[in-house]
Amino acid sequence: MIRAFAAIDLPGDVRDRLVRLQEAMQIGRPVPLENLHLTLVFLGELPEQVLDEVHLAFSQIRAEPFELTLSGLDLFGGHKPRVLYARVTPNPALEHLQSRLAQAARMAGAAVEGGRFVPHVTLAYLNVARTGRARINRAVVDNMGFQAGPIPVNDIALYRSDLGRGPARHRELARYPLFALSDPPPPA
Repeated sequence: MIRAFAAIDLPGDVRDRLVRLQEAMQIGRPVPLENLHLTLVFLGELPEQVLDEVHLAFSQIRAEPFELTLSGLDLFGGHKPRVLYARVTPNPALEHLQSRLAQAARMAGAAVEGGRFVPHVTLAYLNVARTGRARINRAVVDNMGFQAGPIPVNDIALYRSDLGRGPARHRELARYPLFALSDPPPPA
């Protein structure tokens, strides 16, 4: 079984800015620089044969390049926030791409969770009891003006995620270019 996801990589300068933000805030367990990305579809644990089918399905998707912008911070988890993240400005091209990927993965046999897609970049995992809700809220409010972008999105990647001691280790399995729909598809 292989734990996998599809994501948009962030350019080095954006990752560096996010790390500086993490360091300035000093809350929670920060996501390492190499793991900062925007997940489009989390595929969970898949047999290798299903992952191969997902790869084939993803390679058939045609979508145009676009730009995205990070704007502000927020929390997942309600009264006991578990995740601090950078918000992504709403973007129809991003929403469309994510929807197409999720549909392709389901048709290939992956059990992709339904629900509303909330585009974000996870910055830190939180423990309210350890950090304190007031400190978390202050960090979010103080950094609400954070912005990065526009960030060009010219491709997406399929990753394997291995769990173990410490943070997950992500390894790229495939990359899928985005190109103008009027252009001929790239050679396979």
